[in-house]
Amino acid sequence: MNFKRQQRKDYYLLDTDVENIFINEYMTSAPGDFVKIYLFALMYAGLDETMNNEIIAKQLGLREEDVLKAWTYWEEMGVIRKNRVNAENKFDYQVEFVNLKELLYGKEAKKKKSPVDENTKALMSDKTVQSMYQSIERIAGRVISSAEMMEILSWINDYNASPEIIVYAYSYCKNREKQNIKYIAAVVKRWVSEGLSDVLAVEEYLKNTDQRHYLYRRVCKALGFARNATEEEMKIMDKWFGSMNFTLDKVLEACSKTTGISNPNINYVNKILVNWHNEKNGKTPEGKPKPIPASVVQKYYQYLRSRAEEEAEKRIKEVYEKVPRIRAVEEEMSTCRMEISKMIISRRSDKEAAVKKLQAKIDDLTGEKAVLLTDNDFELDYMDVHYKCRKCKDTGTNDEGGRCTCYDLRASEAELWQKNSTNSINSRD
Repeated sequence: MNFKRQQRKDYYLLDTDVENIFINEYMTSAPGDFVKIYLFALMYAGLDETMNNEIIAKQLGLREEDVLKAWTYWEEMGVIRKNRVNAENKFDYQVEFVNLKELLYGKEAKKKKSPVDENTKALMSDKTVQSMYQSIERIAGRVISSAEMMEILSWINDYNASPEIIVYAYSYCKNREKQNIKYIAAVVKRWVSEGLSDVLAVEEYLKNTDQRHYLYRRVCKALGFARNATEEEMKIMDKWFGSMNFTLDKVLEACSKTTGISNPNINYVNKILVNWHNEKNGKTPEGKPKPIPASVVQKYYQYLRSRAEEEAEKRIKEVYEKVPRIRAVEEEMSTCRMEISKMIISRRSDKEAAVKKLQAKIDDLTGEKAVLLTDNDFELDYMDVHYKCRKCKDTGTNDEGGRCTCYDLRASEAELWQKNSTNSINSRD
């Protein structure tokens, strides 16, 4: 006979130990989603259950990319270790949760000391570095260990951090009651990655960051969120206060529009603000330029016709002044055409022959006009009205009564023409 005891499968009846050090030192300053990922994975760390980043993302309603970012963040903070499974795949690793008590009080197994290279020796003897150590000891109120000294030197070597930045980081972290060496290292690395090279640059960065985080918190409060904004939400809000140039009051006004929906969220507010931004810049809700009114396009067509006709009148006047015979030829042609019209409606028996005779005379006069123009270096169509579109003669309507193929191009030109006309009127005023 065999005996078997049923294992408890309801994990919700079990407990997960979370170190107070994590809550006090790390959780308060971490992004909210990163904390969720850490705690959720910690619960499964001691259970015999399959768990991976994809499952974590689905369970928490996040993207797998956010889970990967969380592990990178916690690794930089020294809270977890990534144990590589496949050296060629940087995403193939096991997450090991660090014992924070041992990390804080130095109870980890001692590592073998590596020999000090010449560069490190030179830095240790540098007066600026020695002054940096003295400043750090005054700020920390304690003597820093040789291990901490070497850690600080690694920031100079690996991050290219200046001693000035490092000293300021210690002061900044102490004021925030965050004196863990890993936390300070993360602060220094972040500042350097932002391109901050001196204290003035850091102070300006912190000023802007604190202001921006105030805006984040204010928006979250307006939406009823009892949490910090996620990284993705911060990016969206950065556009509101950055490229869209909205004030906090205007953003809060958009947030107030969510009172009528069951699940207020950043994306809903974003749609409102994007629509407002597009409307302000003369665009449709989809971000496309608003179509110019047809009445404006027709006015532009009329303007084109008038301009073309005025220019033709100037060219005709120029030709008449240079070659007076051309005016006489055109007057004769006009007289012939009038005679043809009268002949057609007359009852003369020989009107067909008479019309042909008059038409022949018009043809001769047309030939004479052409010779006179070319002999005087004028193009044959020099006296004609030169429309932009020969198909519709700048009316916008084709022979079938529909829109001419030139309409879209004229519409885009009409918008600029209208703006220039408005600016011209305003400048005269």
